[in-house]
Order: sequence, then C-alpha cells, then structure tokens
Amino acid sequence: MRFIDNGNNNDPSWNLALEEYALRNLGGDGEDYLLFYINEPSIIIGKNQNTAEEVNGAYVEEHGIHVVRRLSGGGAVYHDLGNLNFSFITSDDGRSFHNFRKFTEPVVEALRKLGVEAELSGRNDLQVGERKISGNAQFASKGRMFSHGTLLFNSEVDSIVSALNVNPAKFESKATKSVRSRVANITEFLNEPLTMEQFRRFLLASIFGSSTEIPEYKLTDADLAAVQQLAVERYRSWDWNYGRSPAFNVRQVKRLTAGTFDVRLNVQEGVITEASVFGDFFGTAEVSLVTDRLAGVKYNPQAVAEALADVDLTQYFGPVDREEWLALLF
Repeated sequence: MRFIDNGNNNDPSWNLALEEYALRNLGGDGEDYLLFYINEPSIIIGKNQNTAEEVNGAYVEEHGIHVVRRLSGGGAVYHDLGNLNFSFITSDDGRSFHNFRKFTEPVVEALRKLGVEAELSGRNDLQVGERKISGNAQFASKGRMFSHGTLLFNSEVDSIVSALNVNPAKFESKATKSVRSRVANITEFLNEPLTMEQFRRFLLASIFGSSTEIPEYKLTDADLAAVQQLAVERYRSWDWNYGRSPAFNVRQVKRLTAGTFDVRLNVQEGVITEASVFGDFFGTAEVSLVTDRLAGVKYNPQAVAEALADVDLTQYFGPVDREEWLALLF
C-alpha cells in the first residue's frame, strides 16, 4: 500500500476528485492506496440522496458551506477542518465490498492505542459507547473500490446539527433518508491532548507500522491537471451536486401579509416540472402566468429569481414582499 499526499488541499470538490481519479487511474498493477484529506466546512451528500432534502439551505448559504455529492452511497455528513477523512483504495476482490470491518480495523487499532475505545457498530459506524465518531461508505467500479470514512476529531458539532437540520414535512421523497446519530469528537476520549496534525501523523504511522518508512505515490503534473479537470466538470457542477437528486415534491404553506400561500412544486432531476400556488390572497392577474414561467427552471434560488425577475408579483399575489414570496418556494 502507498500513501497519496493531497498537499493539504482543503477543497472538498478537489479532494473527492482526487479520490475518484486514484480509483479509476491508479492501481493498474493491483497496488493499494491510502488517502487522507481534511475539508473546509461542507456537506457531503450520498450518491442516492436528495440534496434539497438533506441540507438546511438557509444555514448553508449564510455560512458559505460547500455542498458536494460523493460517489458512494449512505447518508449526508458534515465536514470541517476538525474532521479527518481517510480512504482505502484497493482492488475489488468480490469479498471486500460491504466488509467495513476490514477497512476500519486499522483505524480502530490506532484509536485504541490512543486510549479511545472505538468499535464498529452496526453496518458502517465507529462508536465509543453510544456515541458516533465515524461514518463509513464504499464505492466500486471496474474491479477497483474505495472504502472511506470520517473521523470526527475536533469538529463543530453545533454546525453538524444546524447544517443538516431540515424540516422533513416539506418533502415527499423517494430519496434515501440520512440516519442521524448522536456524535462525539475523538478529542473527548484521548488520554493526552493532540493537535489535528499530530493525530494525522499518528494514524498514518500506525496504519503503515512505521513513522519514517511510508511508501508514497507522488502525484505528477498530469495527475494534478486531471484531478483539477474532474473537480470542475463533476464536483463543482450543479447538475451533479443537485440535479441528480431523485424526484420529489415540495409543499410550503405559510401565512404572509397578503394572505395564506400553499405552494406546491414537482421537481425532477433538480428541475421544476410543474408549479401551483393556492391560497386566500387577492391578485388581479392569472396565477398560472407565474407558475408556467417556473416550468423547466433549475430548483435553486438564483435560477428562480432570474426566471421571475421581470414579473410584478403583486399583480398575482397582492402586496407581497418579493424576497419573502420567493422564499416560499424553498
């Protein structure tokens, strides 16, 4: 096994691109790889999830949090600079996929050396007692696979709760739901305090059985260019991060100054296909002239605002505040 140094890059789109690139382009000789990365504040969405259902959109926008979909399934997770992510990239031997113990055991052993009594719980979580410190997921393609996981070292737990706190009553969805558990930071269980860098170095040395002789794969200029291209084309793409969301229905009922509004949207692959607005408001123009404008528009605030930029909403809905009304759709 060889270690891939990501150069301390904290961009989640770039790091997920590096992981995919290594999976698809390295290891032709059967070599295994280990990748570490630490991301800026971000929500990493499972491949089969409905992005709009998983994130607290207002909180994410206010705090500048990245939202990026990953290749693997499972639930949405929050990353920040206090979260160390690991990824074992190996051959898919037909027995390792779904075998989370195989890939988490080296991590568990390292944690126990530090006095952290971690263990694999259920299918894919690492816990200390009843408290979750790590979630894991896997992806396989063309004879290769990765098994990756989070390690909550010193993460902002309040941000985890806020960023993923969404009202499920707004949606009727075919998407896989996230499983939310009580979480804890590894720092709470350490016998002696460590910095993130010290923790990272200890984990690396424990996995490789050495602190000095760690075989490494050096990324070439061609590798770096390909990773950057993949980051742009996939992991910074709205279509990938939001458009792949499974079909869902949105319903928002709210009382505004102009009356009670019942807004309903059908959204497929991240695009509004149908919109209706009901309520006890008083308008002078036909509401369908507004809702028809929304058909075919991407389901995000900027795209909707642009689609209705030249529409006087007060003609249709009475004395409404434009931003307040647009917020009804989300």
